Amino acid sequence: MLNGNNIRNFVIISHIDHGKSTLADRFLEITKTIESRQMQPQFLDSLESERERGITIKMAPVRMSYILNSKSYILNMIDTPGHSDFSYEVSRALAAVEGAILLVDITQGIQAQTLAKFYAARKSGLKIIGAVNKVDLISNEEQLAKRIKELSDLIGCEPQEIHRISGKTGQGVEELLEAIINKIPTPNEDIFSFSLKPAQASGHGFLREAQKERAEEQASSPRWGERSGLKEKENISRALIFDSFYDDHKGIIASVRVFGGEFNSAEDARLIAAGEKFKIKEIGHFSPKLKPVQKLSTGEIGYIATGLKDPEKIKIGDTIINFKFPISNFQNLALAGYDEPKPVVFVSFYSEESNQYDDLKKAFGRLKLNDSALKFEADFNEVLGRGFKVGFLGKLHFEITAERLEKEFNIKTINSFPSVAYKINEKGKDKIIETPSDLQDDIKDIWEPMIKLEIIAPNQYLGVILQLKETFRMENIETNSLGSEGRILITAKMPLAELVSDFDDRLKSVSEGFASFNYELSDYQKAELEKMQILVANSPVAGLVRVVPRKKIEHESRKMVEKLKDILPRQQFVQAIQAMAGGRIVARETIPAMKKDVTGYLYGGDRTRKMKLWKKQKEGKKKLLAMASVRIPAEVFKKIIQ
Repeated sequence: MLNGNNIRNFVIISHIDHGKSTLADRFLEITKTIESRQMQPQFLDSLESERERGITIKMAPVRMSYILNSKSYILNMIDTPGHSDFSYEVSRALAAVEGAILLVDITQGIQAQTLAKFYAARKSGLKIIGAVNKVDLISNEEQLAKRIKELSDLIGCEPQEIHRISGKTGQGVEELLEAIINKIPTPNEDIFSFSLKPAQASGHGFLREAQKERAEEQASSPRWGERSGLKEKENISRALIFDSFYDDHKGIIASVRVFGGEFNSAEDARLIAAGEKFKIKEIGHFSPKLKPVQKLSTGEIGYIATGLKDPEKIKIGDTIINFKFPISNFQNLALAGYDEPKPVVFVSFYSEESNQYDDLKKAFGRLKLNDSALKFEADFNEVLGRGFKVGFLGKLHFEITAERLEKEFNIKTINSFPSVAYKINEKGKDKIIETPSDLQDDIKDIWEPMIKLEIIAPNQYLGVILQLKETFRMENIETNSLGSEGRILITAKMPLAELVSDFDDRLKSVSEGFASFNYELSDYQKAELEKMQILVANSPVAGLVRVVPRKKIEHESRKMVEKLKDILPRQQFVQAIQAMAGGRIVARETIPAMKKDVTGYLYGGDRTRKMKLWKKQKEGKKKLLAMASVRIPAEVFKKIIQ
């Protein structure tokens, strides 16, 4: 019989490419959730981009059954992304569980995202179990012991508590499953289940300080039941939405964690934030495919098919409640979710085919269902037509979204340069500018977003990494030794715009791939910046407007016009490529006109006939130049962005 005592909810967290998905595969095999003949590497990574890149992009929940000491357990696991651009995905997963496996690649040791994920899990109050992966690749016991000691010091446990596993061979994975059952707490009881009197929150999972404070406030307020319209012993069932996706037949399907009571198929329910009522079409588990059941109870993770068709109705972090009785104030029943994601990188998308605008809008709506960090709004460009300005959490987030548009929805797009949100002071009020073209040509005072950067690398690369400080405007640099493995932690402050350019590629290059980094948004800082525009044949090119540091303006302008000269196709007329900043032309290149021998068919005779043809050709090119409108092909935009 199912009860909270035999349920364990946990996530796998680690740095990118440390073996989370491979470990998840072994869990699926050992618990016989997936038959051996159906098993394939990265089973839970369903997106084509995930398989091509070999990384996890979307969190993937799955329900497994496991018997230990003749007792049956339900293990709800969520595999999470490792890249810092998808840290919001991880935060949502942490809100739905009580425990986490912190996985470290034994050949690489603790990396930047290892630290970031650990601190996030600890802040969420989760029970953390440490594990070192790929032990089959290490024969040096001394090196193995050092890495284990490093991880145990981070978590604050004894070295013998760190599990030695191999996701590839399965070594130590069964022992890790036993530790999950024995060490991860059972699901928390909802503080409003079965009674209006709040119980004490345990501090695990999403029941953090904010909820404790709200519980105490409600417990001390005799008018709470009166405000909510509930009577003393009425039961309210609540579930937190941590993800969602779309099904053509079932509508929007919400991935949920039930924190109290139970939900049954075909009963009425309500979304608190959206204020939307609906009848539950289907309830089920992730096994890992959708498996319908009759009900979901306290502590379980599963899905609720809402039947709703409008993506705007579902808000990630919203609370679903059952609708058995009238309630006057729903906001008092909302679960503590997580912070709203704040986009930091902005790109305008335009479909290559002008008649695909509505398809593009629908595609973004579908993507937003399972990527709540995606923000988009309508945009218009005189050259490229109607499109959308889209906000992302980072450069990789943008690249993955562009790939998904093409592969999942068959929509090819033209993109503007990625930019960040700048702050200006207009009439005494701060104003955020998300699109560079909205800035004045002559910028006086402008503030740019800064990030706190953490880099972990072997000691021998310290010198070459520090040389990046001038190129990428790094400041407040500090270095600290990290463990006994000859590695160093470098912390610095850097403009977000530098990260969006090619910082990650340069860091990998100078460190030969051994350095890793993590970042978080810090604050805004006043900067010396200029708006750079590109003109081709005297016409501004939409999408190529950038904000560049003043001391780099000449270098960046020269690089841009030279690159455009190399990749722009020649026309029947001369094309002047110019970079303009602060009302002046900073750099220029010229693409000569295509040549055509209009006198080739003439032979012998008077030269006068040839001169007339040449004059006529020259005048024709002047007329063509006067009414010329150069359209930059989509392939050229993509090459420039790359």
